Amino acid sequence: MTQIDRPFRLRHHGPRARRTRTVTAVSALLLALASCSAGSGAPPHSSPSAGRQAKPAPAWRTHPRSIAALGDSITVGFNACTILSECPEVSWSTGTDPKVDSLARRLVKRPATHSWNFARAGALMDDLPGQVAAAAVRKPELVTVLIGANDACRTDVGSMTPTASFRADFTRSLRALRRSLPHTQVYVASVPDLLRLWSEGRKNPLGKEVWKLGICGSMLRDPDDLTKPAQDRREKVRERVMAYNSALADVCGKDPLCRFDPAVFDYRFTGRQLSTWDWFHPGAGGQKELAELAFRTITRRQG
Repeated sequence: MTQIDRPFRLRHHGPRARRTRTVTAVSALLLALASCSAGSGAPPHSSPSAGRQAKPAPAWRTHPRSIAALGDSITVGFNACTILSECPEVSWSTGTDPKVDSLARRLVKRPATHSWNFARAGALMDDLPGQVAAAAVRKPELVTVLIGANDACRTDVGSMTPTASFRADFTRSLRALRRSLPHTQVYVASVPDLLRLWSEGRKNPLGKEVWKLGICGSMLRDPDDLTKPAQDRREKVRERVMAYNSALADVCGKDPLCRFDPAVFDYRFTGRQLSTWDWFHPGAGGQKELAELAFRTITRRQG
């Protein structure tokens, strides 16, 4: 009998057949799952965060809507208008004098109501946390910092603020600011080159007479003494200022919303930019140059 002539027979559907079909189905399902897992290229126990991308750095805004200034006598315009007096209207950061054209005038639409100056003449770096706390109440979008000259301008080199303490106080200040104002931008100006200011100011006889009142003794004492000990003393002050600036740059560089500006130290101030009262602090012309330097750094695009 040929295959086609064989009579049709019903297959057995007993327990053994059902078990066979069940095993076959399970085997097929396992093979399918293994195939899908291999094809996906992902490990079977991969972490949910394995494919998560790092968050982009916060974007720097080149035109903040409000400014708070922190710092020392430079930022309050000390001796810029009259002798032994503050003149905040010519401040490079928040001043209102159009001849200076401060940051507030350049960047803020309503500078009269949206800029504040918390700087104080004679302030040291360890005074900065208090200024930060005062500024935080206003919630500014930009904080400017120019401080550190007084830490080097002591009666003698032995009284200068140690670099480690300077760094620690600045770190503490920036952390406090960041806790209160997580989205506020910070512009940090470098400490000016005090040796440059000495070399320019000593050309004026009146300025040297004012220096005898006790301004920055570590650098300006005996301004016409060019002996090696005097030169070494001034060089130690300059080296300390450079160490301060390195600390500012390092700490600021770890904060994505902080910009350090070395241009203030590098700027070659002349007599035209110095106060005509003490030939050491910036006059209105110097304040204008500081505003211009800061404006360039703050409005620079990221990239």
